[in-house]
Amino acid sequence: MIDSLPYLKDSDFPAITRNKLEILQVNLGYLCNLSCSHCHVNAGPKRTELMDKATIEQVLAFIDKHALHTLDLTGGAPEMNPHFRYLVTQARDRGLKVIDRCNLVILLEKGFEDMAGFLAENQVEIVASLPCYLKENVDKQRGKGTFNASIKALQLLNELGYGKADTGLHLNLVFNPQGATLPPEQQALELAYTQHLNEHYGIVFDHLFAMTNLPIQRFGGVLLSTGRFDEYMQLLKNNFHAPNLDKLMCKNTLSVDWQGFVYDCDFNQMLQLPLGGKQKTHLAQVAELTGKTIATMQHCYGCTAGQGSSCGGAIN
Repeated sequence: MIDSLPYLKDSDFPAITRNKLEILQVNLGYLCNLSCSHCHVNAGPKRTELMDKATIEQVLAFIDKHALHTLDLTGGAPEMNPHFRYLVTQARDRGLKVIDRCNLVILLEKGFEDMAGFLAENQVEIVASLPCYLKENVDKQRGKGTFNASIKALQLLNELGYGKADTGLHLNLVFNPQGATLPPEQQALELAYTQHLNEHYGIVFDHLFAMTNLPIQRFGGVLLSTGRFDEYMQLLKNNFHAPNLDKLMCKNTLSVDWQGFVYDCDFNQMLQLPLGGKQKTHLAQVAELTGKTIATMQHCYGCTAGQGSSCGGAIN
């Protein structure tokens, strides 16, 4: 895989600074049961990096020290970390909103059959990857059989109350474009997802998050190997929308890797671009962040293009 980092360093992205920290996004490791073509983490079944119990205790100590309202868990497949359930229950006991970024298929894997019930019992919000509502597109992007498994997992979650009114069990889906294009308008796409999934499979959900593919890791390598990297970067820059700068997820979120080192966002983590663009910093060393400079490169245009993109989908 060709490394896209050298192609991102010569950057003219505007300078931005942090607001008050509110959300801690923790990558529990790169182990995953899938190997998706759009994955910016380059996760897969052969990855061995997993956050250990000692680092998880440091995450909890950080939460106790700072007035955070949300713990956002990602991976890989975060559920494959052996300490996932411990971290979830500890965070919920502290009154935090907990988000699980779930690939859906993991809920059907051997050894994880009771995971959906655990998530429901602890009122964990699920943000589930479903890059399209058509079988052929999903299987092409995520592997053969993935779509049918995802549908089965969504039906299981619906049976537990996820995505249904007045249950408090929130289920949001994530769309990623198949190639070097910007996502369609989120509201219209959400309507299409809602109608298709309900009519064909009886599935309901809360919201759809449309996310832009950033030119890093696996997707960045594909762009470079096919000669489309410059074209895609130009697309992102041509659609730069300045008002999105004030709503970027890096303004109020801190990203933590599996070893406890911190970054301005999950994408910077994958580029090994340290917090503020300075020296590598561990979670235990983090002090006040408000007003601090956010490390940026050319890939940041992906979060500001068009309707904008964040871990919560479009930002305008």
